[in-house]
Amino acid sequence: MLNRLWLAFFIIAAAAGLHRWLILGDTAVFAGMVASLFAMAKLSVELMILLFGTLTLWLGFLQIAERAGLVERLAVWLGPLFARLMPEIPRGHPAIGLITLNFAANGIGLDNAATPIGLRAMRELQTLNPRPDTASNAQILFLVLNASSLTILPVTIFMYRAQQGAADPTLVFLPILLATSASTLAGLFAVAVAQRLRLWDPVVLLWLFGTGLVLGGLMALLAGLSATALASVSSLAGNLFLFGIIMLFLVVGAIRKVPVYDAFIDGAKQGFGIARDLLPYLVAMLCAIGVLRASGALDLLLEQIRWLVTWLGVDSRFVDALPTALTKPFSGSAARAMLIETMQHFGVDSFPALVAATIQGSTETTFYVLAVYFGAVGIQRSRHAVSCALLADLAGIVAAIAVCYWFFG
Repeated sequence: MLNRLWLAFFIIAAAAGLHRWLILGDTAVFAGMVASLFAMAKLSVELMILLFGTLTLWLGFLQIAERAGLVERLAVWLGPLFARLMPEIPRGHPAIGLITLNFAANGIGLDNAATPIGLRAMRELQTLNPRPDTASNAQILFLVLNASSLTILPVTIFMYRAQQGAADPTLVFLPILLATSASTLAGLFAVAVAQRLRLWDPVVLLWLFGTGLVLGGLMALLAGLSATALASVSSLAGNLFLFGIIMLFLVVGAIRKVPVYDAFIDGAKQGFGIARDLLPYLVAMLCAIGVLRASGALDLLLEQIRWLVTWLGVDSRFVDALPTALTKPFSGSAARAMLIETMQHFGVDSFPALVAATIQGSTETTFYVLAVYFGAVGIQRSRHAVSCALLADLAGIVAAIAVCYWFFG
């Protein structure tokens, strides 16, 4: 799948470039595409360097937690659920605890902590993989749920809106929460169908119902706060959770006689190997994405969507938010730029800007996640991971548009 997808990016970019040159008369298009190749190669190295420090830090703390038995305890507690969703993982396996920590960090927007934990979880899952170059069922489910955007507190979206002068930066909190729930459920159901998982099992239903109850209670509690209070609570909760996890690892490690400094160093050494192995996959995927964007293929697709929506007689206001939706699966920075441009052009509280902000908060950089998580363990055959992850993205986009029409008219 990845081989065909990667090749398709270049073929589509070449066709779009020829269209701009021969039909639109843009003689600089191929110069821009070549420049994008080198720019993306440079960006790959910069991302790897940034990720290197984060990986080193968090893998060190995770090594302490593992030696203290915390990851194993978490894995035992969640064993009944994962026995249904990921039956090939033995009960009590450390991957279960790491997956849970990754989801928790993603849920409150701690990307810098979530990625290293997720990479460690993927490596643990790889130890159970009978075909190292092909994604296992458990690895696919884990990746799709990551790519479905699990964020509950989208603090960065609030920050962007505040920077652009929004009267209520947290206005999109509930729409994002609803849309990201839709994308995550769509990803879970897509993988369940592909892998024939029994979601109607009482244990799974109990967990889904319990999670929904907690999310509903959280929504009811936070919805009553002012914009200033909600932003403050979001920031405080995230930082407290982050530092609290670190102190929990250190204190429990010390109580259980773990040499915490030595354990940290041993875990941190793993960060170098992961970052080194990751670079070729980042270069390959980001360069293909850069060429696709520079060719104008995404702009051409947007124009066709606008024509179709207008022809169907549908309210086309949401189309102005689609640049964010079309670029988000490929590049987080490009989607962020599109979001800010939409806010500046139409107004931060305009309907297109509200839709774009909701999409930004409820979808994920699918192909980046794919390159990072599968590249870290050398997986080349993704099977149904890409299709299920893109379906989750589509569900998030559709839900974001529908919810914004519901909330903002």
